[in-house]
Amino acid sequence: MDNIIEKMRASRRVLAEYSYKPALIEKGYSGQTLHINLSDNTIKPKTVTQQMKDIFIGGKGFGLWYLWNAVKADTKWNDPENEIVISSGPIGGITQYPGSGKSLVVTISPLTNSVMDSNVGGYFGPYLKFSGWDALEIQGKADKDVVVFIDGDKGKVTIEEITIDTAASHLVSKQLTELLAESEKDKKNISIVSSGCGGDHTRIGILNFSFYDLRRKAARLKQAGRGGIGTVFRDKKVAALAVKYSSLSGRSNNPADPEAITRAGVKITREINKFDDEQFRMRQIGTANLMTPMNDYDLLPVHNFKYGSHPDAVKISSEVMRSRFTQNMPDACWVGCALSCCKAVDDFELKTGPFKGEKVLVDGPEYENAAGLGSNCGIFDVDYILEANFYCDTYGIDTISTGTLIAFIMECYENGIINKENTGGLELNFGNADAAMELIHQMGQGRGFGKIAGLGVRRIKKIFAEDYGADPAFLQDIGMENKGLEYSQYQAKESLAQQGGFALANKGPQHDEAWLIFMDMINNQLPTFEKKAEALYYFPMFRTWFGLQGLCKLPWNDIIPEGNSQTDSPEKIPEHVQNYVDIFNAVTGKNIDKAEMIRQSERVYNFQRVFNLRLGFGIREHDAAPYRALGPVTEEEYESRAERYDRQLKEDVGIDPAGMSTAEKVKAMRKYREGRYKTLIDVVYERRGWTSNGVPKLESLQKLGIDFPEVIEVVKKNL
Repeated sequence: MDNIIEKMRASRRVLAEYSYKPALIEKGYSGQTLHINLSDNTIKPKTVTQQMKDIFIGGKGFGLWYLWNAVKADTKWNDPENEIVISSGPIGGITQYPGSGKSLVVTISPLTNSVMDSNVGGYFGPYLKFSGWDALEIQGKADKDVVVFIDGDKGKVTIEEITIDTAASHLVSKQLTELLAESEKDKKNISIVSSGCGGDHTRIGILNFSFYDLRRKAARLKQAGRGGIGTVFRDKKVAALAVKYSSLSGRSNNPADPEAITRAGVKITREINKFDDEQFRMRQIGTANLMTPMNDYDLLPVHNFKYGSHPDAVKISSEVMRSRFTQNMPDACWVGCALSCCKAVDDFELKTGPFKGEKVLVDGPEYENAAGLGSNCGIFDVDYILEANFYCDTYGIDTISTGTLIAFIMECYENGIINKENTGGLELNFGNADAAMELIHQMGQGRGFGKIAGLGVRRIKKIFAEDYGADPAFLQDIGMENKGLEYSQYQAKESLAQQGGFALANKGPQHDEAWLIFMDMINNQLPTFEKKAEALYYFPMFRTWFGLQGLCKLPWNDIIPEGNSQTDSPEKIPEHVQNYVDIFNAVTGKNIDKAEMIRQSERVYNFQRVFNLRLGFGIREHDAAPYRALGPVTEEEYESRAERYDRQLKEDVGIDPAGMSTAEKVKAMRKYREGRYKTLIDVVYERRGWTSNGVPKLESLQKLGIDFPEVIEVVKKNL
């Protein structure tokens, strides 16, 4: 390692340099942002206006505003003017309240060709802000791979050429941390953003944000995973971003009322210490605690979302995951997070690929990784899941998209749409872990059938139809993507609200906007269209708020306070909602209430909808769902739940299934479920203040105060 670092140090060549005096953070804001154009190596500051703080707040809001002003209606993801914008938020970086270290990343997506946002843990966003910058804009394209280094200690930003002898993201983070740190203790003050060779070869590239684990002496990784942001990163020839900041304290945000933040933090930390072990066990298992309940409730994706459970799921259950995670370690991806859900497997020996035989640290798996790479592909092997998780991360490809697209390909293979000749010899049946692992290597390395797989489900469907003569209608039914983004790993067939939560999401079917399965299917709290519509108004807005502030949602609803079931709205966790209102006011000095919290999000949410319209997307047709997300596509699928579906036909549809063939039942069920989904869209659009075609109404924009001339111009073109 010493020789590698010396070579890196000797190769450093500064292409551009900007010196500055880091601004004093005032009530959560530095008051300026950093713009870097890699085409001409310019580095310049921008002033954060009062309008930005009032309307767009921070985080995702700042990202959308800067991107809106950087691109045109016809800008594509790989045009130089496309930007990657990274921002935390006014609350981001506080150390007293769990889950306050998120960064939000915004760009035009190579998968959807529309606006993509992705949230991620790690230290980069908070360190960026405390180094004096509320956001970072990366625009243009470099001629050769470059590293952008923001030194918040010295007040210096550089664009540099550094010879890095690897494209593996886990090594890039490790090596750059070693290069920039002055001591072992100093490594915790450094955060690296990198992608990997998968960003060069696929449209599902991710960004890995590092945080240094002092106990493990390792640079660990969290992922901005959705929509191919890493592909944009590598198209701009960014090898890495690096930030260094060593003066972190509990008052780095210079909040208006630090004592109020401390009180809220002490309160929820006590709740975590008291209840986590008996509730969701985030400190033991992280989000993988969902593996067992999802299977028990028929919600675990199996065989490309055909089924919701499987007898072999016990092999990758929550308890199996727990047995593999290293316990009693401080697994927080930001300072002070008592929920400590960022689980890891230490000293895992790899069996395949370029690092075969090496022992590595696997960050995860999260629930999404285990369900997508595992059960959705019919693979119930925890060692395979861990290996696939590691390689997806270090190649820099999205585990959610990877799991969903491999599952889709496997179903196509089993239906004879493709064969071994098409796949280069890979036998891509459900359950074939060796073939799936090889396909991941091919995607990451840009070879073989992986070149097709890495394009994502939408483009795979087109190739299979045009080149192999597949039925486009069948591919549309089973290809689990919406707006070009692959579905995240929840079986939504029996939850109409979740069907809307996925397909109506601005960026595509990602659970961070609306996760309503338990409310709708298990607890039956949304029995009417109106209640579903209200949930599909409130929860996407509330969850958007986390992305404006630099917050993780898990401390909101993955720890439940005493007495919550006796509140008027237990599904909202009202005590925790009030915590966030109190913290926002304590940081910023403002005096918002719960209603204004939702209005803050509603402004940004509607602005993003208009942004999509500007880029040629964002109307009703783009909110259509593949039928696999709504109901049974095949007769086999229907028969797997025949008793349930027959009862629904009789009780809900008013059709007696007796004497009907399975094909007739499938057809009748489809007509009912597609009609129900259309009705849901109508009611949700009305509740959100949109037209029947999904366009925000002018009066809605005026009410929200985002009726800027350029916004109104876009909307009028779509009315």
